[in-house]
Amino acid sequence: MRAMIEILSRTAALAAVLAGSLMLQGCLVGAVVGTAGAIVGGTARATGAVVGAGVDAVTTSDEETRARREREQRDYDREQRRCEQRRANGQRC
Repeated sequence: MRAMIEILSRTAALAAVLAGSLMLQGCLVGAVVGTAGAIVGGTARATGAVVGAGVDAVTTSDEETRARREREQRDYDREQRRCEQRRANGQRC
């Protein structure tokens, strides 16, 4: 009975990680799929650590996305200032 519960918990954890990996992008998919192997080979208590690592990976991705948007906004603002300066000097943008 205990073995059956362990198999079911491993299967459920693997399914959750694989479903979550569909929502991830780029290199994060490879990292999460790699950790799926750790779930199958590990014990049920290791699942929490792997899921926590997946949450960290998603958080990092969100932070990178935010940083990229801020960088793009700064670039846009800089270009707008340059354009205004050119117009003030009688030049075209």
